[in-house]
Amino acid sequence: MSRSQSVLLVGEGNFSFSAALCHFSPEVNVTATCLQPQEEAMRQECAFNNTQSIKDSGGRVLFEVDCTKLEECASLKGHIFDCVVFNFPHCGRKSGVKKNRQLLKDFFLSCTQVLAEDGEVHVSLCNGQGGTPADQPRRERHNSWQVVAMATEANLILSDVRPFESEKYQAYKCTGYRSQDKGFHLENALLHVFTRSVPFSCPRVLKMEETLEEVTIQYNIPAELSDYMFRGFLTSDSVHPVKLVQDFILERLQEKWMVAMVTETLPLLLTAKQLQLCCSDIDPTLMYLIHACQKEMSTEACSNTTKELEGEDRLIAKPAKNVMNCKGVEEIRSLCSSDVDLEEETALYILRPSLCTQIEALVAKKEEWTNGEEEMKNRNIKGIKLENNGNCKTNLLGISGVVFQNIPVNHWGLPAFHELLLTGLLPKKYEPLKVLEQSLGDLLTPYGISMDTKQEGLHLTAQPMGLIGKVLSSSTSDVSLLSVTVTLNLDLLAVLMFSIPDWRLLWSPDPRFSQQFVLRPTPGTPFTTYSLFPEVYSFDISFWTGSAWENQKFHSLVREASCGTVEHIKLIDKFSHPDLSQTSYCYRLIYHSHTHALSHSQALQFHKRLETLLSSSLNFIIR
Repeated sequence: MSRSQSVLLVGEGNFSFSAALCHFSPEVNVTATCLQPQEEAMRQECAFNNTQSIKDSGGRVLFEVDCTKLEECASLKGHIFDCVVFNFPHCGRKSGVKKNRQLLKDFFLSCTQVLAEDGEVHVSLCNGQGGTPADQPRRERHNSWQVVAMATEANLILSDVRPFESEKYQAYKCTGYRSQDKGFHLENALLHVFTRSVPFSCPRVLKMEETLEEVTIQYNIPAELSDYMFRGFLTSDSVHPVKLVQDFILERLQEKWMVAMVTETLPLLLTAKQLQLCCSDIDPTLMYLIHACQKEMSTEACSNTTKELEGEDRLIAKPAKNVMNCKGVEEIRSLCSSDVDLEEETALYILRPSLCTQIEALVAKKEEWTNGEEEMKNRNIKGIKLENNGNCKTNLLGISGVVFQNIPVNHWGLPAFHELLLTGLLPKKYEPLKVLEQSLGDLLTPYGISMDTKQEGLHLTAQPMGLIGKVLSSSTSDVSLLSVTVTLNLDLLAVLMFSIPDWRLLWSPDPRFSQQFVLRPTPGTPFTTYSLFPEVYSFDISFWTGSAWENQKFHSLVREASCGTVEHIKLIDKFSHPDLSQTSYCYRLIYHSHTHALSHSQALQFHKRLETLLSSSLNFIIR
């Protein structure tokens, strides 16, 4: 309560809590209200003295104020409060849990009309009523008031739960138990603190333009990826956790290596030739196929694209030209799934699934980074001068950026993540693989990452997310040198190193996420979640499809329709009709969000949107 200057208390009985608050925090501007008429309210013990104490402290006392219709109260018009308090709400008499849930829901919806943008809502409940893990013992869900679920209907999230400090307000005497002048059981009672959630942003197709092999290409970024574009998490002034992890790794590697990080612009698209050369270890069925657009983008669209791209991975928008070539179509078709429709667009490309193509192109300019530090400084490469202990007098070249993989929806399925890729031609006599394994092991094993030797190289894994990085090596024309490549998933590393409960938080627009990293905490500092005990919802969807089942498009539409809130999809049933060449699928979708207030009604709305998209985009017949 210390940060709040203007406090509204609703559902007061004898006004003893409001009076105690005025006494304990005289700097707070208190407005105390109750539902009963003044004459009825004054019959309660000490009510008159308490209201007088509130007024003497400069506060206000209002009667006949319905906490579910605060916006209709004339005396509250034009007033915005830093904190709204509802202690031990109850419908009265022997009302069941459903009526009290509805009371909470209506209160939350109403109080947001008078709550400051950064304000708090305080709801005190008896032990067990809230239905959260903080209640000990915890009631079964159907027998609780489901306070978190009710709050999400008003776009509020539970940000804190702490014991109700009745001893702090010694004059407080709660009343109203079953509409009587009796108090509630305050032992182990809990105070629930709610704050506003950021609203969901609607996924949108992004228009893009860039040049590959001297051809200007116009294309669209899929809607489900729109929230992952142009966030600038790896810019030089960023304090985002993926940047902090990258800086941490590069700084520690300075003990044995000289690293040069490339700053030149990296294209988002790959051609078939690039794909064949450098991404052989990536499943081609998990790549985002991009069709070049035939229509010109407007000047305004080009201008907007340029502004959006300032910072990380900048691209320059130029006057639009029609792309009439079919460059690389056959090569890509041979690498990817056979159901690609080549008739719709004029050219086919891939959103980069890895940065290996860019690093290979830079390695080709060998003289730019193997002739010493001074040579690097004179080129379009920013050298990071690191200490050299004499073990390996050589360089590692590094790049980082967002990459994309069209993978099925699951708990650890990242459609976009930040990749750090390091490579170098290292003298074999220094045993670079052994040194790298030791360096990365010392650096990462404290965070639960294990090093497993596989046939193709060293795998870095952690539970439950799986593969986090690789160390690969290959021979070169110079028998004295070994080509070594290190690739790391910075997003999963950030989740591990800062104990972030969900990778989707890394992309949250909520300032409460980014504020925790302003002071550049070191890895190992645990993240403090600002959304406690988010609700989980399960919905089933059944549909008929034709003979061609488009699994990738189904998962892409799930991400788009749900704004990324579906964290798991499970196939429940599958049936192929013997006569109609149709197949019926039934899937169970789990909706869960650590980043937004996800209510049951909002999740249901997302689910209905998915049904519409499946019908309109894929011609599925919803059952």
